[in-house]
Amino acid sequence: MNSLIIFATIVGCVLAQRGAYKQVQPGQPIAILRQSQDVNFDGSYQWSYETENGIAAQEQGALKNANSAEPAQEAQGSFQYTAPDGTPISIQYVANENGFQPQGAHLPVPPPIPEAILRSLEWNAAHPEPEEGVRGGFRRQ
Repeated sequence: MNSLIIFATIVGCVLAQRGAYKQVQPGQPIAILRQSQDVNFDGSYQWSYETENGIAAQEQGALKNANSAEPAQEAQGSFQYTAPDGTPISIQYVANENGFQPQGAHLPVPPPIPEAILRSLEWNAAHPEPEEGVRGGFRRQ
């Protein structure tokens, strides 16, 4: 949980340094318009902030499967800022046992899988290779 909070804090600091919504001179302080944080005894938490130059971030998280052999921290949140070229950047994310999973309109997406490859994958799934050591349906002796 601590590493997730540290990661989120670092992301927020980086975004705060890179944001350019309101033109500010180097060294000029940027006001925090609102900020809140809450940490509970059960491991759940939430935090949020917004600055005068258009940077905003929020996150909430909780401990999943706390009484199991493999407890996991799960968090979800978002952040937004304006890139130096004026592009608005907005990310929504989930972070859990499956890793950090961001979503945003500006993030690159892979091209679609070609039809021939899709047909090949379907054929492979329908015709699995025989087990190793099995020839013609009979096991070697």
